Amino acid sequence: MFLSLAPMIEQREKNEERWEYVTIKKMDIEDVEEVLHIAAATTYNPWSKKMILEEIAHPFSHCFLLYQKTGTGASLPLGFLCFRQVGEESELLNLCISPEFRQQGFGKKLMSFYIDFCERQGVNQYFLEVSVTNTPATHLYHSFGFRSLGTRKNFYQGRHDALLMTRSVF
Repeated sequence: MFLSLAPMIEQREKNEERWEYVTIKKMDIEDVEEVLHIAAATTYNPWSKKMILEEIAHPFSHCFLLYQKTGTGASLPLGFLCFRQVGEESELLNLCISPEFRQQGFGKKLMSFYIDFCERQGVNQYFLEVSVTNTPATHLYHSFGFRSLGTRKNFYQGRHDALLMTRSVF
């Protein structure tokens, strides 16, 4: 299932050509190696192959791959998103952008997709955890209306606290 980002883009700035070929598709087993490569590049809490496969198979989980079509027609994976939805609640489990594509708006596009997808499903309560040391991600989540609830001490690899965040739409 392919979902184009084109209708979701409200403003096309200087990098109009870059967004023209950016697409989000539902993740499947064939995508795991690409996703694993992106996940391994994160310094916070990389997911294993087993974790990715289990999340794809989970009945309440939704996993998507963000990629860009190149001039040769090849697909270049940029990032991925996994979340769970139960009724009117959703928990963002992982949003990861490949390091060479960070700070270019791709995380924002995945978050926009996530919020839009969930709103169409009737979600009105969102939850996530993020490392307190991951300032870019924390700023991204705040920009989408998430607020801090508290922390979990030494949550990430026993070294970094997790910031608990929520977003409500009532």
